[in-house]
Amino acid sequence: MEAGARSLEGVRVLDLSRVLAGPSAAQTLADLGAEVIKIERPAAGDDTRLMGPHFPGGMCELVDRSAYFWAANRGKRSVVIDLATAEGADLVRGLAARADVLIENFKVGTLDRYGLGWKDLAAINPRLVYCSITGFGLTGPYRGRAGYDSIIQAMGGLMSITGEPDGQPGGGPQRAGVPMIDILTGLYASTAILAALRHRDRSGLGQQIDLSLLDVMVSSLSYFAVDHLASGRVPQRTGSRNPVTHPSGIYACRDGRIMIIAGNDDQFRRLCGVLDLPALAGDARFASSPLRVANRAALDAIVEPVIAGRTVLDCLAAFEAAGLPAGPINDVGQVFADPQVQAREAVVHFDHPDLGTVACLASPMRMSRTPVRYDRRPAQLGEHTRETLAALLGLDDEAIHALQARGVVG
Repeated sequence: MEAGARSLEGVRVLDLSRVLAGPSAAQTLADLGAEVIKIERPAAGDDTRLMGPHFPGGMCELVDRSAYFWAANRGKRSVVIDLATAEGADLVRGLAARADVLIENFKVGTLDRYGLGWKDLAAINPRLVYCSITGFGLTGPYRGRAGYDSIIQAMGGLMSITGEPDGQPGGGPQRAGVPMIDILTGLYASTAILAALRHRDRSGLGQQIDLSLLDVMVSSLSYFAVDHLASGRVPQRTGSRNPVTHPSGIYACRDGRIMIIAGNDDQFRRLCGVLDLPALAGDARFASSPLRVANRAALDAIVEPVIAGRTVLDCLAAFEAAGLPAGPINDVGQVFADPQVQAREAVVHFDHPDLGTVACLASPMRMSRTPVRYDRRPAQLGEHTRETLAALLGLDDEAIHALQARGVVG
């Protein structure tokens, strides 16, 4: 690979998806060097452009200053096409004929009505990798339902094991604070796309990827689900506490709170030393992780008062010196003030055409030979319509102007 090239240079992605799961998958491919063309609706664009939060100030349209949109759409070109029109669908077919990947998250059957389904596009481009992201998949009794992250968290079991137990203060099911299933689905989608491209390079044939939020959710239940399948036990909520080891969870210090976990017997013995509780390590009630979990109320009754008498910084310093895992309960502002987060360069900056410099999240991928480059900010709505249609479909200014006049493109 030539110097400075990125892993996916030469790969063209047509992003017909909206909101988070699909756009984040396309953004990952853009981070790796793919050319990503985002197809958006006239006037409104991606749903997130109007969702907010929005960057304050500036004179540009609301659709061009959405923080939500900027979180999942760096590295892409924005092309506005009304694919519900016959002319618009023809334009998208022309772009798909020249693409390597297409990502979509419409309800099942929607794109088939426009002649943009998998079978339609595979007939004109057999090398196309066509990734369909839906709430419930392309098969099964729920295939026609719309899917949203919070609904999937509820139906897929995540909320049943998230939150404090019933009867405890604040008890009851809780959703994760971040739409984790959308984000995980985006990661699975990008992984599946890369695998399909690898297969295509050997076989010459593309394929359809059927990826559902519910499938991702069920798979992400991990050892909770495997234990249930093996034993029939139904996992219960344990709040911030780890269900397989103890002490674990949030503990109150004199001036704040920290998260700690003693993950094995050796760490428990070292924890007892740090807390000046040497006799605790020899207590038969706490001799193993299963025993500590079973007797966690008795163990916390001993540990909690000791931690409560110390400051957060004292606890963290003592834990770090002993090689024990612990961390402060940071808010988002404190996260970006953390020296480790700063050292890892978790923030990148782009020039917004109206607002000036805007900070965004960096990719977590650190690659020694083909690093991520941040050379294309999230696009304004329709910013690249004209140049893309001219370059890929050979349309001249007169033809594009006529399409704009009819509302086909923007």
